[in-house]
Amino acid sequence: MATPHIEASKEQIAPVVLMPGDPLRAKFIADTFLDNVERFNTVRNMFGYTGTYQGKRISVMGSGMGMPSIGIYSYELYKFYDVKTIIRIGSAGAYTDQLDLYDVVLADKAYSESSYANVQDGEYAEPYTYPSETLNNRIEDAAKTLDIPLRKGTIHSSDVFYRENHDDFKRIRDTYGALAVEMESFALFHNARVLGKEAACLLTISDSLVTNEATTSEERQNAFTKMMEIALSLAE
Repeated sequence: MATPHIEASKEQIAPVVLMPGDPLRAKFIADTFLDNVERFNTVRNMFGYTGTYQGKRISVMGSGMGMPSIGIYSYELYKFYDVKTIIRIGSAGAYTDQLDLYDVVLADKAYSESSYANVQDGEYAEPYTYPSETLNNRIEDAAKTLDIPLRKGTIHSSDVFYRENHDDFKRIRDTYGALAVEMESFALFHNARVLGKEAACLLTISDSLVTNEATTSEERQNAFTKMMEIALSLAE
């Protein structure tokens, strides 16, 4: 059964889906890590793939940029394809000099100024949404097994990439305790809550708003492998 945005049949998609923002990162993961790969989506070039990792079945699909985009794809995967778990694997900008490029961050909550959650169900007005605690615990255990350091904390899900007040991140960091900024997890966590599913977010630091260091677009597509390995180990 297809949706307006995903052309797959239900059986083509695994219960666990990894969601990078960039569909080319989804392709990289499929090409690099998965065996027996089948591409299940090309609509709008939002590539999706299913394969096996260490003998276990898993899917990976791009989410696009921003909450409206991941809101659509995650909702359809949860609601119409019986996906149980979505792990966002994305890039983030550091709000603190305690985070270096390529550090891996596990979100334990997402702060946002967005009205996404309230508009979506008409009742939710909190500035935070939350991942699955059980899933986060499994991710932490996987990271320890793989000997990959994790930083855990609040992330800021922003609706705006180019803020006119560049230094506003300091207020958000100091007021809400946000370690880093991205643009999707608040909506993903909300959809999971509404639909009774699991969600988590692993991020790799791609740039720093403090030091102005930055990775290239190619590095963001191909070099963020530590968070990929952690997330892939949760295949079922």
